[in-house]
Amino acid sequence: MVEESDLPKLAYLDMVIKESFGLHPVAPLLVPHESIEDVTVNGYFIPKKSRLLVNTWSMGRNPKIWSSNAEEFFPERFKDRKIDLRGHDFELIPFGTGRRGCPGMQLALISMRLILAQLAHCFDWELPDGMLSNELDMTEKFGLTLPRANHLLAKPTYRLIA
Repeated sequence: MVEESDLPKLAYLDMVIKESFGLHPVAPLLVPHESIEDVTVNGYFIPKKSRLLVNTWSMGRNPKIWSSNAEEFFPERFKDRKIDLRGHDFELIPFGTGRRGCPGMQLALISMRLILAQLAHCFDWELPDGMLSNELDMTEKFGLTLPRANHLLAKPTYRLIA
């Protein structure tokens, strides 16, 4: 069985998780921030007391950062990029950053990696009724979070011998 001590060795799993957060962030907009003083950022004047929303959905799909295939699921884009999900690298900040970062980030990252590793290790997966992977509907339902518009159905088959 996969254990927490195995997680640092699962580089491709980390690439898949980063790609998933880029294309399908849990929250499309981070918690609003407010400017405490007048400031100019990249030529844009932001007056004091302005409410600022960080659009993580658009950041994960920006072709200037991720290349022309930014809308495609391509985990290999992270192969030689050391991008940290903990808010240090602003290309990908699914948990926010700084004082407003998610307090459950560390627990979420460990749990998610461990659960996904166990699911991949213990089961063979197939789509129902001979469906092909390119037939998956990845449409999102916009709101405070971004759930899928239609549920994903997959058939797990346990493959480990007891």
